[in-house]
Amino acid sequence: MTVRSTAPGSPTDTWTLANAKARLSEVVDRAQTDPQIITRHGKPNAVVVSAEEWARKAARKGTLAEFLLASPLRGVELELERVQDQPREEMP
Repeated sequence: MTVRSTAPGSPTDTWTLANAKARLSEVVDRAQTDPQIITRHGKPNAVVVSAEEWARKAARKGTLAEFLLASPLRGVELELERVQDQPREEMP
């Protein structure tokens, strides 16, 4: 059983786990154009997307160094005050 979603921008098909197993080829075919939601016990459990969509979503968008260099806080002088608590007691 597939259920059509009518919300704009949302995936178009939702499948029960049993139905997705029985019609896996159709799930995969439809995933080439829109994500397919698979439910278990009535709750969303997995999403099937095309390999192209997965590669696009999983692609790294730069390095950690580039991310840190682009930070809006770069160059901001922060005044941090360290708490001067006593050290923790060692465990026996």
